[in-house]
Amino acid sequence: MKGIIFTEFLDLVEEKFGLALADSIMENTDLASGGIYTSVGTYNFSEMLALLATLSAKSNISVDDLLEIYAEHFFGSLKKNYPEIFAKYEEPIEMLASIENHIHVEVRKIYPNAELPSFTIESRTETTLVMIYKSSRAMYSFGRGLMNKTLQHFNCSGTILMEKLKEDGTEVKFSITKNE
Repeated sequence: MKGIIFTEFLDLVEEKFGLALADSIMENTDLASGGIYTSVGTYNFSEMLALLATLSAKSNISVDDLLEIYAEHFFGSLKKNYPEIFAKYEEPIEMLASIENHIHVEVRKIYPNAELPSFTIESRTETTLVMIYKSSRAMYSFGRGLMNKTLQHFNCSGTILMEKLKEDGTEVKFSITKNE
C-alpha cells in the first residue's frame, strides 16, 4: 500500500483526535516498518489494518466509520494536491463514473505501483450510477466516504446505497442517486 495512505491517515488522526492519541496508536501497534512512513514508500496493508484496529479500540468508533472519516479527509488532500483532476468534471455522477478510466489512470501516473480497487459500471443515467467495487482489501467504506465527498464537492445531495455482494466486503455494489 502506498505510503501516502499512511501519512494522510496519521495526519487525520493527529488533526481529529490529537497528537497524544496519534502517538498512542503508533506506540501500541506492532508495525513492521516501525511506523516510519514516507508518502512515496510502499508498506504492508496489514499495518493499515493494525492502525485502524488500534484507533477503533481507543476511540470507540468502528473501523468502517473510521474509514469513511478518513476518506473525507483524504478527499481534501486530493483536491488540494491534484486540482486538475477535479477541474475536468462538472457534476458528481460524471466524476464517479470516470474512476476506473480516468482517475485511476492519473493515480497510476503518480504512483505507478499503486494497487487500486476496480469499479465496473452496471448502469448510468444523468442522476444515477450503479457500480461494482472489487478489492481484496475490502475498504469499501473508504470508497463510500470518497463518494460522499464527491457529492458535497459539487454541492449536491444524494444517497449512496451499499450492498455487499460478498460477505467479506471484497465485492460491493454502490447505487448512487443524485438529488435534482
